[in-house]
Order: sequence, then structure tokens, then C-alpha cells
Amino acid sequence: VQLQASGGGEVQPGASLRLACTTSGRALSENVMAWFRRVPEKEREFVAAISWSGGITYYRDSVKGRFTISRDDAKNTVYLQMDSLKPEDTAVYYCAADKRRRTTYTEGRYMSTSLYDYWGQGTLVTVSA
Repeated sequence: VQLQASGGGEVQPGASLRLACTTSGRALSENVMAWFRRVPEKEREFVAAISWSGGITYYRDSVKGRFTISRDDAKNTVYLQMDSLKPEDTAVYYCAADKRRRTTYTEGRYMSTSLYDYWGQGTLVTVSA
């Protein structure tokens, strides 16, 4: 299984970007998917997750109301729409997938890196004036 993240770039504060994570090797349409991010000298942190059915989403508090995670299983792609970007959103963004199918977890579990078995290579988002 391979995850390919794309869509990063350099934008000004207040702008929008849409990240995409395309999977190959095996369809992950029945798997939990998520986005994490990392800034230098810090641990990778949870950003957003979407349940295998797409019916449940979770976000870290600092991005609620600005970021939206969604999935298009026909395209084997998960998106992260990022609006009203702030300088503190600057990071390398990684997509991740749980290898288990049709599995639901408690909220806290979705936010843990330990849940995810497959990781993309990361795409850099820079928000700067």
C-alpha cells in the first residue's frame, strides 16, 4: 500500500489550500484515514481523521471550523481542505491509513499515531506574509 500526498505550497495568511492523499496498491475505502503534521523539533501532531464510512470526522481544536477532511472512495483519495490558513499551520502534512477495515474507535484513538499503519511521504505547507 502506498499513500501519495500532494497539494502543499506557500501561501499568505488567510488563503486556502487543498491537500490530497491518493492510495494505491490496495483500496482503502473501508479504512480510517487521517492527516497529521509536523514542524521541526516537534512531535507529529494529529490534524483530522475520517471514519471508514465517512460519517464521522475529528479535528484538533486549533483547526476546527477552518479545515475539512473528506474522502472520495471512487478516486481512492482523501482530501484536507484548509481555509483561513495561519502561520502556525506551517508544517509538513502527512496522510495516514489504518490497515483494519470497517473498524470504529473511540475519539482519542483516531488522534493517535499508533493507530495508523500506512503513511505518505509528506507535503510541505508554508503560510507566510
